[in-house]
Parts: sequence; C-alpha cells; structure tokens
Amino acid sequence: MPKDDWLSHLLQIITITGRLEVRCVYGAPWRIVWDRAALNEIPYHVIVQGRAIIEDPETRTAQELVSGDIVLLPHGAKHVLHDGSGQKPIRTHERVATAGWTLSENDGKGEQLDLMCGRFFIAPPHDRLIRNYLPANLVTRARNSHGKDGTGSASNELASLVKLMRTESAGDRAGGRAVLNALSSVLFALVMRAASEADSTQEGLLALAGHPRLAPAIAAMFADPTRSWKLPDLADLCGMSRATFMRHFQDRLGRSALDLLTDLRMSLAANELKKPAISTEAVAETVGYQSVSAFRRVFAERMGMTPGDWRRLAHNRGQSGVAQNP
Repeated sequence: MPKDDWLSHLLQIITITGRLEVRCVYGAPWRIVWDRAALNEIPYHVIVQGRAIIEDPETRTAQELVSGDIVLLPHGAKHVLHDGSGQKPIRTHERVATAGWTLSENDGKGEQLDLMCGRFFIAPPHDRLIRNYLPANLVTRARNSHGKDGTGSASNELASLVKLMRTESAGDRAGGRAVLNALSSVLFALVMRAASEADSTQEGLLALAGHPRLAPAIAAMFADPTRSWKLPDLADLCGMSRATFMRHFQDRLGRSALDLLTDLRMSLAANELKKPAISTEAVAETVGYQSVSAFRRVFAERMGMTPGDWRRLAHNRGQSGVAQNP
C-alpha cells in the first residue's frame, strides 16, 4: 500500500460495512422522514433519477439534490427528504425483495424519483472518529465525464457503481443481498475518495486530505500513527513553519494535529485490546506510549471507558455472538 494512501489506512483501522435498505420509486408529491441514526450508523441516499430536497429540522437548513447526487450523513442527524412542492404526500405501498431490501412505491403522476437509501455500520468504538472528523452532511456526485480529464475520476467510478447497484436492485437475483451489501461498502470508500478530490470540501479530514500543502502530513500520520511525531516534523513535510502549520491545520480540521494523532492511536489500541493474548502494557507500547498509566488515562478520556472495560466489552460481545454491525 502506498504510504500516501490515507484512506486505505483509515479503512484498515475502522471496519465499515454497508446495507441497501429501501429503494423508493415515487411520483410527486412524496415525503420521507428519517429519525436520528444510532451512533455507529451513517445513513446514505443515492438520487438515481429525479430530484429531492433534503432538510435538517434541527438546523432548519435545506439542500437540493439532483440525479447522480449521493449524500452521507456521518453524524446521523434526523432529516427529511421531499419533492419540494409542499403538497400532502401520496400514500406509499411496500414490498420486501428476496435480497432483504424494501421497494417503496406510490401512484404519483408528478415528477418521478428513483432513490436508493441505506446505511453504513461502523464497528465500535470507531464511530467517534467519523463524527469528529467528517462533516455533518457529505454530498458528492456520480457523473460520467467524457474525455481524457474524466477518465478514471472518482465521479466516473461512482457513476459505474450506482449503475451496478441499480441493476442489482432491479430484480431478485441469486446472491443479490451479498452483492448489494458489498457494493454499499465500496460506495463509502468511493464517496470519501470523490469528496477528498473535490475543490468544494471546506472542512474536516477530507478538506485536509485534499489540501495540496497539508496532505503530506495527513498521509504520514495515517501511514505511521504510532511514530513519535513532533509538530516541526509534520510542518517540514508540508514546507511550513510550525506556527503556520498549526494554524492551517486547526482552521481546516477544527482540531489540532495532536488530537487527530491521539484519536488514531486510540482506535488502533481498541483493535489490539480485542486480542486476549496481548497485555495492556504491550498495547500501550505498540501505539506509542512508554507509560502505561498515561495510555490508560488517554484511552479513558477519548473512549469513555478504561482499556480493561473495553477489553471485557469486546470479549463479551464476541462470546455472545452478537454481530457488531446489524
């Protein structure tokens, strides 16, 4: 794996799976309400055809989505999707496909919508990384670009993936559930890639990864988070002074480089603590701490429980056969 492939390094630390849940085929007027998601869930919506308005009732903000748009809600906020007419929605009728997802339809004659809805599941306790470092709403576009510049672009790749998801969800074929779930997992990675390549990303980890001067520091931290990084080292990688690096990093991420590095280490530690043969002292050393007491203190601050409590929780979850992702 290339050292600068921060996204692959992230997805090695955080296990994310996906599931298509509903395909909506509506004519206007229509309206869908999504309640707040669980902490380890990220709802997603793919506008295959048509348009939709997505609203956040808490912030009272709205955004228009058009054909090809893909929206992720990393913070799991309650939201509403509707056609924008303000008219009373037409009653829907549902049937469950063999693959496990639901087809929801209405008899509306207005503007037509084809919408795929699902969610991603994050293996605990890594959901905090997602909530802390990704924006509340993340919109990217699946678009087929023609010509040399569009070849191999993330938006092209997303367009091909969405087309395949649409085909798979069009009928009850053998292995349909497994294929759609696998495609949903790929969808997360491609959306992250497309967002980090987009010029419009203004906040969070994706803004850093797409920043030409700050990207080297992100790549280095993700490639080797247990290394004893110093701010001057990271600043040098970016060709900046220590003060300039700190200011740009904080402005883009809303958190310091040390915060990100510590959170990465704690997620790595959580993975290591699941292994019963490895002592807490060994885990502390593995993730870059010479003092086990300092490691225990930081782990408790960041994860909300001691390393021992997390180890027991993970062990009990495994013993009971409870799946970490539904």
